[in-house]
Amino acid sequence: MGWSWRIGRVAGIDVYVHFTFLLLLLWVALEHYLPSGDLAEALAGLVFVLAIFGVVVLHELGHALAARRYGIRTRDITLLPIGGVARLERMPEDPRQELVVALAGPAVNVVIAAGMYAGLALEQGLAPLAEVIRVGGGFADQLFWVNVSLAVFNLLPAFPMDGGRVLRALLAMRLDYVRATQVAARVGQGMALLFGFLGLFGNPFLLFIALFVWLGAAQEASLVQIRMALDGIPVGRVMITDVRVLGPADSLAKALEYLRAGFQQDFPVVENGRLVGVLTRDDLVTGLGRYGPAGRVGDVMHREFITADPREMLQTAFVRLQEHGCHTLPVVEDGRLVGLVTADNLAEVLMIREALRRARHPRRGRDRAAANRETETGVIL
Repeated sequence: MGWSWRIGRVAGIDVYVHFTFLLLLLWVALEHYLPSGDLAEALAGLVFVLAIFGVVVLHELGHALAARRYGIRTRDITLLPIGGVARLERMPEDPRQELVVALAGPAVNVVIAAGMYAGLALEQGLAPLAEVIRVGGGFADQLFWVNVSLAVFNLLPAFPMDGGRVLRALLAMRLDYVRATQVAARVGQGMALLFGFLGLFGNPFLLFIALFVWLGAAQEASLVQIRMALDGIPVGRVMITDVRVLGPADSLAKALEYLRAGFQQDFPVVENGRLVGVLTRDDLVTGLGRYGPAGRVGDVMHREFITADPREMLQTAFVRLQEHGCHTLPVVEDGRLVGLVTADNLAEVLMIREALRRARHPRRGRDRAAANRETETGVIL
C-alpha cells in the first residue's frame, strides 16, 4: 500500500503503518493535551491507542496464521486509522476454510478478552461497560472492552469485514461462489448505509467505515465475478502472439517507435532467445527523461518480473496481475517467450464471453440489464 512505512516483522509477515495513522496519533495527543495542558495525559492517550493497535495487529495475525495453515501466504499487514488490513494472496476456495480464516481474527480478541477478564476478576473486578464509557475506567478495563467491541463489531455481516466473509462462506456452502458473494456484498452495502446514517448523528468515524464497507463490497463482488468468468480458460488460448520484443542493447527510440505505432504498452526484452526483462511504458518515459532517445533499454528495464504459463488458467493470471499491480504478463514456455496477457486482453475476453452469453440467453440478458439499472438507481441494494 502506498504511503506506508515498514515498522517491523511478526511471524515472517511485514507490518506497515500508513501515514494517516501518524495523523491519528497527533490528533489523540492534542485531544488529551489541550484541555489540561498535561503532557502525561497526552502520553497516556498515545500509549492506550498504541495498545489498541497492538491488539489490531494480533487480530490480523489470527487471519494470517489461519490462512497459512491452508498454504496461503500473507503479503503484509498495514495499520490504518480505521484498523488494520492483512493482505492475503487469496481467500481459500473451500467455504469451510474461508470460514476458519474469517473467524480467526475475532477469535483472537475473544481469547485476549477472556484472559483479561480472568486477571481482572482475580484482582479488583471488572468495571461495567457503562461506567467505562461514562468515567473512563482503568487501562485494563478499557482494553478488555476494546477487545469485546472489536470481536462483536467485526462479526457484523458487513462484507468485506470478517462477519461479511463469514456470511459469504456460509452462503457458499449452499449457493455458487459468485451468487454467495453478490448476496453478501448487498448485505454489506446495506450495513454501510446503516453505518453512514448513524454516523450523521455524532460519530464521524462510522462514516469512514461506511465508505470502506460500501466500496470494498462492490470491488470484491466485481473481482469474484471476473475471476469466475475467466476460470477454465487456458492462457494459451487467448494470449497475444503478435508481440513486439526488444533487446537490452536497443535504443529507447526504437521502443518509443513501437509505442507510438500502438502495438503495445509494455515490451518483453529478449536476449539470446531468453526473456531477461520487461520494459513498461513508465520505464520508457522515465528513461527518456534521464537518458534521452539514445538511452539503452537494458539500463531502464525491469529485471525482476512475473510470468505466466500457457497451460495455466486465465483466472490465475488475472489474480497475479491484480496482486502485482502490473498491466502485462509475459507468457513463457520452457524459458521461451510465446505471448503476452494484458489487462486489456482480459477485458476483451470478458466482453466477448458476455456477448456470447447474451446471444445464447437473450431474455436472461435483458433481465440482468434491467436489474443492473435498478441497482444503479438505488431500487435494489
